[in-house]
Amino acid sequence: MLISFKSKSSPEVLMYQEHAERILRLLHKSPQRGVITAAEATEALSLLEQEVTYTKQHPKEDVEHDVHTPEQEAGESTEHALQQRVSFSARAYPLLEMLRSASRENEYIMWGV
Repeated sequence: MLISFKSKSSPEVLMYQEHAERILRLLHKSPQRGVITAAEATEALSLLEQEVTYTKQHPKEDVEHDVHTPEQEAGESTEHALQQRVSFSARAYPLLEMLRSASRENEYIMWGV
């Protein structure tokens, strides 16, 4: 299932729910429906940036919903599977940019409505 993040300050961001849940748990928000107010955007941005920094410093712990494993992709080598991993920082980047924009322009971010 997809979650559509919307804000007047930037283009819509679509994310698979399973990937968005990690971010939303970090921000203490529900994946079903919610809002990050302009007042919350700066703190949310800080929390998310800290998590991105942590996962970059600990790449072995940054395995999230990895669909590219040799067991799941027939004939795929381990080396290729490791190269196909998408890091948390790459997944979080569009929402980070939206948070930066929302914070700068004093807007909110909504999803599930």
